[in-house]
Amino acid sequence: MAIFTDPIREHADFGPGDAEWLHLLVGDWQMVADLAFADLALWFPHPEHGYIALAHVRPSTTHTVFHGDFVGEGIRSDLQPLVDKAWNSRAIERSSETNWSSEMALRVEAVPMVRNGRTLAVVTTHMDLSSSRMPSRLELTYRQCAYDLLRMGTLGLWPDFASPTGSRRGAPRVGDGLIRLDAEGVVQYASPNGVSAFRRLGDGESLEGRSLAEVTASLLKDRRMVDETLPLVVTGRMPWRSEIESRGVSLSLRAIPLRDEQQRFGALVLCRDVSELRRREMELVTKDATIREIHHRVKNNLQTVAALLRMQSRRMVSEEAKQGLEQAMRRVATIALVHETLSQGLTQSVDFDELIGRQFRLSAEVASPSQQVRTERSGTFGELPSDLATPLALVINELVTNAVEHGLEGRAGTVWLIADRSEGEDGEELTVTIADDGVGLPDTPHVEGLGLQIVRTLVTSELGGTIQWRPREGGGTAVQIRLSLSGK
Repeated sequence: MAIFTDPIREHADFGPGDAEWLHLLVGDWQMVADLAFADLALWFPHPEHGYIALAHVRPSTTHTVFHGDFVGEGIRSDLQPLVDKAWNSRAIERSSETNWSSEMALRVEAVPMVRNGRTLAVVTTHMDLSSSRMPSRLELTYRQCAYDLLRMGTLGLWPDFASPTGSRRGAPRVGDGLIRLDAEGVVQYASPNGVSAFRRLGDGESLEGRSLAEVTASLLKDRRMVDETLPLVVTGRMPWRSEIESRGVSLSLRAIPLRDEQQRFGALVLCRDVSELRRREMELVTKDATIREIHHRVKNNLQTVAALLRMQSRRMVSEEAKQGLEQAMRRVATIALVHETLSQGLTQSVDFDELIGRQFRLSAEVASPSQQVRTERSGTFGELPSDLATPLALVINELVTNAVEHGLEGRAGTVWLIADRSEGEDGEELTVTIADDGVGLPDTPHVEGLGLQIVRTLVTSELGGTIQWRPREGGGTAVQIRLSLSGK
């Protein structure tokens, strides 16, 4: 999918990091739209349209003023002079008169985004004035915070490359709770949701006029478990994320330092109660650990069964009975190998290439203790779900054993394992071929043994595939299995 800077790559005179800076801006400007109670649009000069809209964001704290999508379109003629002025002056420019759009009175500002002394783009803010009323203290504070952030954009101080970009869930948003700090870390304003969040942590007093660092320190019960980034976040010194936990409540915090040309004059701290989110994550971790432990115990139990079968086979007088127990032992060991692989990961899928690589060689060696049998693999199986990996591993084990014992018939030879994973008419398909350079298929029909009966049952019933025996070109036998991976 194309990214929003693609339309300007041909004529954008960007330096190192400029495009990434604009992407960082668009990745974080929902916060500014929410604070400004306004739609934001990003504009860049275009030889045909004057300016082209690269991106647009709507506020979640009020209604949008643009219901249609204009990204990729040229700028309106009445808006271009204001954007031109901001581009050239590198300062925030406000429209001298109210703009009307669809019976809506708008206040428009143009904010140049300047980096290393060069204007890279212009952000326009569009705020609805038609339903204006006396703004509350929350609205005034929010709009001042939005102005401060956009002002930092004109100085190249925001967005900050040190801002958090990790994938951990629970990032605070403006509506979750906002606290504004002065340069010393003292709370100047806390939104109602921000106050409520700290009350759930155990703080019963008003936050305003108090040091947020001292408030946070008083709530900590076990300081050995404190995130090392927490002091820098609650003082607003670094644009990082941190978490605090107290009384079973987890609070996610994000700081955005406010700076001008000379110094840091304050900070915004967004906060969000992520207690339920962390509880669910812990449940998933516990569940994953339990599943891994189950697979580990199943593997151990199967290995025990295989060992018992091996001991029993050694006591057998009948050669036929001894071989039957040894074959059963190999089948149990194959299933145990799948569970061993599952016990080492967090997903219910198996890297089948790694698993079958060991199993393929082992099957040929066990079936040919006195033969010179060479094994060759080609193609890729990829990741397969566990409910498919177990029967497929058993099928390959049986077919390799059959190729060695009945195809090569006691003489030296080669067994091939070929995997082909491709897109078919009904979705992704897997074709597996086991071939040997032995004596080939018999001329007359023969009675299938237990191993081949197991193979047919697993392929048709468990894998939902087809199996076909045919002569191999160059001599020997090739067995081909086809199965669909769609829905697996």
